[in-house]
This record gives sequence, structure tokens and C-alpha cells, in this order.
Amino acid sequence: MPELAIEVRDVVKRYDHHLAVKSLSLSVPKGAVYGLLGPNGAGKTTTIRMLLNIIAPDSGSVKILGSPHNDPKLVDRIGYLPEERGLYRKMQVRRVLRFLGELKGLRGSDLDRRIDSWLDRLQLRTNGQDWGAAKVDELSRGMQQKVQFIGALLHDPELVILDEPFSGLDPINAQALKDTVVDLKKRGRTVIFSTHIMDNAERLCDSVCIIAQGEKVLDGGVAEVRAAHGGRMVALGLEGAPTSAVQLVLNNRALVARADDSNRFLEVELAAGARAPDLLKALVDAGASIERFELVRPSLHRIFLEKVGATHVEDGMSGQG
Repeated sequence: MPELAIEVRDVVKRYDHHLAVKSLSLSVPKGAVYGLLGPNGAGKTTTIRMLLNIIAPDSGSVKILGSPHNDPKLVDRIGYLPEERGLYRKMQVRRVLRFLGELKGLRGSDLDRRIDSWLDRLQLRTNGQDWGAAKVDELSRGMQQKVQFIGALLHDPELVILDEPFSGLDPINAQALKDTVVDLKKRGRTVIFSTHIMDNAERLCDSVCIIAQGEKVLDGGVAEVRAAHGGRMVALGLEGAPTSAVQLVLNNRALVARADDSNRFLEVELAAGARAPDLLKALVDAGASIERFELVRPSLHRIFLEKVGATHVEDGMSGQG
């Protein structure tokens, strides 16, 4: 049994008459990258705030790094990037980072060395441009987010908790954060982050927990989750738009449960009892010009839609969750 960084057992949290988290249990091994996935209002941020002892659960237990979550000694062992970004906008970046580092017990030349190292690493000091000397409000949104990310990591925490870290980032800044998460894992740190961006979760996470309306609907390793839902999906590439005969095949519910047009190819879910060779034969008989016909494991995005429900996702994922 691996040593756990986070252990949540039957946690419940209510706000007035709203049940925000319902009997949630999850385990995060040390050294893992773990994704907490769900649409807006799912309970992700509430769960993170309970892990951090910002709010207390109404019932259940939470252990962090082997200690009760309200142990004051945990504060300096955890790094936290909140969903609501907050920096002193009129303060120089280096002064902000010194302040955040001092809150974690860092001082003097060691703190300055760490700040310079992170500014270089996240390209906030490059080609003669030192953004550490600028005021926070002179930075772009992506740069400000990297500054706050640095503030969460300056003290080299054992556990890093990131609430929607990729929201609003351009691809370059998002890649910088992804690279840092991968490096943290290589150094044995544990990273848990909430997101509604399934592609990031699929590429970065060892394991995920999907929650909807405060309740866990799926929990497990990414590879195992995808394998458990595999075998029924076909990536179908056609030359040109489907003809009426081909469309009849795709609409045949004895063969196809669902066909999702992803522009470059169709993601086809086989009907219960149908076999891939049966679908292939029907398409060929219908005169389809097939460029790709491949049994694939469903994406985490597709599994998420199946587990949470497409309608709920569309309603709940317009913001940051």
C-alpha cells in the first residue's frame, strides 16, 4: 500500500440548505499528480478548501501528509495556488515574492536566490528584461499568474495544490506550468490540481477523481479508467462528407450507438452487441471511402461526458468551476 499524501474519508460539507460535498472519499499517493475534475459548482474548490483547513468539513476526516488537516505544522509543507488570483498590484514583483517567501520562513540571500531562479525558469527574467523589477499591474495576466505560481513554490513544498491553474493561460504560459508540474513529480513532490480542461488532465495526471454535484462519480488511474471504457470506440476517417448511404449506416442503431463529428474524423461508439468488423463491412458496402478505421480508447473528455452528462457539463463549465 503506497504512502498517502492525502486521505479523505466520507467528507460532507453543507452551505445552508445546499449540500456542496456528499460523502467524498479519495486517496492520493505521495509523489503522484492527481486531477480533481468537474464542472462549475461540482464541489472542487470546496474540497480543496477543506484539504487546506480554510473551511472545516461538517463530518468525515481529512489527513494531509499523515497528519490531521488542521495541524498547524502543515502550513509550511504545502504550496497553494488559489482559483481567485490575488497579488498586490501596485507592488514590485520581487517585493511581493519576498513577502510571500517570508510568510513561509524564508529569509535573506537564500530567498533572493530562490526568487531569481524561479524568475529565470519561468522566463520572467530574460533577454535583458527583468519583470521582477516591474509592478504587478504592469504584467500580463499570464505573467501575473506565473508570479503567483512562484509564490506557491518558493518554499519547496512537499504537497502542491493548484486550483484551476491553467484557466486563462495562453499556450506558452500553460506549457511552462505543465513543465513545472512534471518536474515537481520527478522530484517526488505530490501535485493535486482541479481543472475542467480534460486534455491537461489526461496528459499530466497519474490518477483522477471526477465529481459532479458534490459527489464522486469516478476515481482511478488515467490509464486504467480509459482501458475500462475501451473497446467500443472507433475513430473513423472518411474522404469527404458522408453520403446519404453512409449516413444511413451511421444512423443504424443496431451498429452505432453514437457518432460524434470531430471535424477531422468521427468518434463512433459501437452499439451493444455490434462488432467493429460489422460496421466496417456496412460502410464499405455503402460505398464509403475510408481513410481511417481504428479501435481506440475513449478520451478522458468522452468518459467525463458519459459520467457527468453532456447537458450538465455545458451548463456548468462556462466559467472556472
